[in-house]
Amino acid sequence: MRLCVIPARGGSKRIPRKNIKEFYGKPMIAWAIEVALNSRCFDNVLVSTDDEEIKTVAEQYSAEVPFMRPAGLADDYAGTISVVRHTIRWFDSRGQLPDIVCCLYPTAPFVTAESISTALHQLLKTESEFVFPVTRYPFPIQRAIWIDERRNVQMFDPKMFSKRSQDLNEAYHDAGQFYIGKATTWLKRDELFTSGSSVIVLPRYCVQDIDTVEDWQYAELMFAAQRTEYQKQ
Repeated sequence: MRLCVIPARGGSKRIPRKNIKEFYGKPMIAWAIEVALNSRCFDNVLVSTDDEEIKTVAEQYSAEVPFMRPAGLADDYAGTISVVRHTIRWFDSRGQLPDIVCCLYPTAPFVTAESISTALHQLLKTESEFVFPVTRYPFPIQRAIWIDERRNVQMFDPKMFSKRSQDLNEAYHDAGQFYIGKATTWLKRDELFTSGSSVIVLPRYCVQDIDTVEDWQYAELMFAAQRTEYQKQ
C-alpha cells in the first residue's frame, strides 16, 4: 500500500487557520489533496488533524480522515516524523502496514503531480531512503551577512568576501513540499537531510514557503501569475 499523509493541525499561530484559509478560491489544503489524488501514486490520501473543521474540509475534497490526531502530536513542537510515524502505526495496528509513505504539506500549493511521480520513481529505482524536492538559493549563502542590534553588518564567514560567486559551490534548500520514503525508513530514521536521501531539483518559481502573512501574499501573486500564463498557452 502506498500512503500519502497530509499533516494539518488546527493551531497555526502566525497565520490563523492557515491550512483551510482560502487561497486562490479554495481552502489551502484542497490544493494538496487534489494534487495527491491526481498523481495516482497513492492508494490512500489521508489528512492527520486534531481539528474538526479541517476534518470536514478535507473530507469534502475526498481525503480520508479515519482518526483524530492526539493532542500531544498537535502542539507547536510536534515534528513531521512523529506525526507520520503515528499514522503508519495506526495502519500497522490494523494489519495494513504501508510500503511507501509520502508526507505532503498542506501549505504547498505549487506542488505538482509530476513532481510527486518523479520522486516516487526515483525512490523505487534507487537505493535512496527518502526523496524530496529542493531548489537553488538565489544568492551565494557563503556571502551571507547578519545585522546586529545597532544595525551594523557582519559576514557569517568573512573569508568569503573576496571569493567570486562563480567559484563558490551552489547551495540548495528544502522546497517544503513533500518527503517520500519507505514506511520502514520513516519508523527508523530520525533525520531527513542525510546522505541516505536524494532530491529532485525544482525551479525557484515553483517554491514558496508560507509561514508569514508576507509569504502568503507573495505566494498568491506567484500563483495567480502562473495560472494566467498557463491559460494563455
